[in-house]
Amino acid sequence: MKPFKIRDIEIDPPLILSPMAGVTDYTFRRLIKRRGGVGLVVSEFISVEGLTRGNPKSKRQMHFDEEERPFAVQIFGGRPERMAMGAEMAEEVGADILDVNCGCPAPKVVRNGGGSGLLREPKQLELILREIKRSISIPLTLKVRTGYSESTINVVDIAKMAEQCGVEHIQVHGRTREQGYKGLANWDRIREVKEAVSIPVSGNGDVTSIEYGMQRWRETGVDGILIGRGAMQNPWIFRQFNDAIEGREPYQPGVEEKKSVLLEFFGMCREEMPEIVALGKMKQLAGQFTKGLPGGAQFRQTLYHSHSADEILVNITTYFETLRRGEMFGDGRIEKDEPPQIESCSAGAFYGL
Repeated sequence: MKPFKIRDIEIDPPLILSPMAGVTDYTFRRLIKRRGGVGLVVSEFISVEGLTRGNPKSKRQMHFDEEERPFAVQIFGGRPERMAMGAEMAEEVGADILDVNCGCPAPKVVRNGGGSGLLREPKQLELILREIKRSISIPLTLKVRTGYSESTINVVDIAKMAEQCGVEHIQVHGRTREQGYKGLANWDRIREVKEAVSIPVSGNGDVTSIEYGMQRWRETGVDGILIGRGAMQNPWIFRQFNDAIEGREPYQPGVEEKKSVLLEFFGMCREEMPEIVALGKMKQLAGQFTKGLPGGAQFRQTLYHSHSADEILVNITTYFETLRRGEMFGDGRIEKDEPPQIESCSAGAFYGL
């Protein structure tokens, strides 16, 4: 698995942090970038209706730091002129790449003609892509699902059309809109896209382990791999994946390093947002991060009932100290609970947030 280029931008390693609304914000992207091994990070998906009407939240979502480069802004909407305006704004703030969301299954997005709703309107999508292409000089990329439903699979046709419009990289989530985030991603359809176009193609869906990602890469020949919720469960997954690509033993963080990452994330959250929001973000990440750790379920319950930054800090310190001493679950039991499905593009409720 070698680095690839989106025009003249090298994606090295060929591993991409998949955009997740309510997750891949400025804080989380930097946390992941600092762990190493990620070749491209993407913003949360941003509404062009909000962006072009001066919505403060939409503008904040475009904020990024130089350490994040290469950095892509992802936008969504259904009106060509608004999408072009949003794309221009992304280029103006310095984004390296403009990505169009054609995959979000959230009803409110689809109802307004955006996200995976565009899979039912390929002519409209073509108008949007051509209008954006005329409006920006940075590379244009597309995130797409395999189809709106199992009976209307059209991802290969969409990919061919997008290539003709000047799209320079296609990212395929191997599920239909109707699937949402249920069932397994169909990587055979991702392979069909890779075989049908000459531009780079990356695959997305269910990559929560190095073994699974390497297997899908070998089977499909994709240029890149996107990882979403796997990065919440394991912020080192990109570094580990890159180690495997280069023939090294995948890096394994110790207990102290895991504690440090949670504290680093919480510290960044507290610097950048109101405390109540920072508390929610911390609970959101910890809910994934502690899956499979000894005593993780009990720790999560304690954390969810914490009502101040001081409480959270004490609870984190106590838990990891106990973990380090090896006093918790002395019989060696490890939780086997599966992580909850994360809606990668619609900011659903996390643990009551």
